[in-house]
Amino acid sequence: MTQESNFDQNMAPPKVYSLRGKPCTFVTSIVSLKGLPPMTLPEIAFAGRSNVGKSSLLNALVDTKGLARTSNTPGRTQQLNFFNWDERVFLVDMPGYGYARAPKEMVASWTRLVKDYLRGRVNLRRVFLLIDARHGIMKNDIEVLDLLDESAVSYQVVLTKMDKLSTTERASIVGRVHALIDKRPAAYPVIIATSSQKDWGLDELRQALEDLLF
Repeated sequence: MTQESNFDQNMAPPKVYSLRGKPCTFVTSIVSLKGLPPMTLPEIAFAGRSNVGKSSLLNALVDTKGLARTSNTPGRTQQLNFFNWDERVFLVDMPGYGYARAPKEMVASWTRLVKDYLRGRVNLRRVFLLIDARHGIMKNDIEVLDLLDESAVSYQVVLTKMDKLSTTERASIVGRVHALIDKRPAAYPVIIATSSQKDWGLDELRQALEDLLF
């Protein structure tokens, strides 16, 4: 084997592009499909139960404090919120689900909006489904998993608040979630474990997003 071929084998492929440190700005909030921005960029959506930590994770992911509004009040995100990250991708913060006190009419409206968005957005590359590691996959999460499978939308589970668990508990929740999604047709098989407060898993999540785009 020549010296040149040895060199080629040992060299890691160059990173095509990195979004780390690039500007991310709010674009729009929509309550109906009429308000959707043109499909000029690929889209990555973030879904999860109310208070799962979506806004905190998005802020940490793009390293911009206060970009996505955080709140201790479940159900605050009631629209599809679009953010433009470096003119490369739209990040879409989807309405939180599973908030028991939300009026039925509001829940029905959110559900219609999300279903229509998932089924009609051809530039949607993946949905990152956030699951609170302390609670695991719950009934409302199962319903969303079913919806994503039926819509043939690729999705990947992201566990949040992993810093709240012990080492043993972390391994256990990852194993349980794997067992629940392994046979689901639209599920990407790699689970990303994160903590917005501790910055755990953010590089892995960012890399997963970049792998879809570049």
